[in-house]
Amino acid sequence: MSFSSNVKEELSKNPINNKSNNIAELYGYLLTGNAVKSDKYIDYLTENEFNIERFYKILYNLQIDYEPIIKGKTYVARIKADDVNSLFEGVKFTEEQNKQIIKGTFCGAGSINDPNKKYHLEVYFGTLKVAEDVIRILNSFGITAKTIKKNDGYSLYMKDGEEISKFLALIGANKSVLEFEQIRVMRDMKNNVNRQVNCETANLNKVIDAALSQIEDIKFIKKMNKFEMLPVDLKIIADLRCENPEASLKELGEMLEPKLGKSGVNHRLKKIQEIAEDLK
Repeated sequence: MSFSSNVKEELSKNPINNKSNNIAELYGYLLTGNAVKSDKYIDYLTENEFNIERFYKILYNLQIDYEPIIKGKTYVARIKADDVNSLFEGVKFTEEQNKQIIKGTFCGAGSINDPNKKYHLEVYFGTLKVAEDVIRILNSFGITAKTIKKNDGYSLYMKDGEEISKFLALIGANKSVLEFEQIRVMRDMKNNVNRQVNCETANLNKVIDAALSQIEDIKFIKKMNKFEMLPVDLKIIADLRCENPEASLKELGEMLEPKLGKSGVNHRLKKIQEIAEDLK
């Protein structure tokens, strides 16, 4: 199964034993773009068996009648609009119940990519207003999300690993949070190693490019029969550079007797470069 399905499966097994929380979670389901509403009925549609299983459990616990329908690969739960509208009348949700609303929206129309590949969580809504209302609830818990136009509606989405991890923790997907965090740690380690290798490779390329340029200057001076006229200290460093094209300035300095610092080696090679330029 996909990572997204694993999260849905975990959430489908969360306890259903609190009526107020069930009402809030059902409210979240029905906020999503997968809830199609008419005057008489509300149809909740999904292709995910864990979504519909959870939805059925909530309806059963709240003693709401429903008609199960299957259309191809789509599960449909049809409920009477009056049954749920009366359930939500005058309800004021607490902070804890707001968490259940968020859980309901994710179970209702949410998805999350395999974090091994990329960080992306999305929840689909029918209108921009509803998406923004849900984002405000997330903001109250310190979680940031954005909106994007999607098909005939809008989605809230997150692409930051830290925000997605906080979202999963908020909706009670504790096992999935641990798995997500383990993957994040491994990805961060690999990225750090890659950055270090790229940095070292770039530095090595700079050293090689500089060395090749310095060797070309030395060869040119020799070609012009001016090498023997160089001061002894410049001839020594020139010979060392030609014999050790891969060496850094620091390494060249340590080969000298007495040893010379990086800036001193650089100064001598610069003098050689200037002499070559004058000869050109």
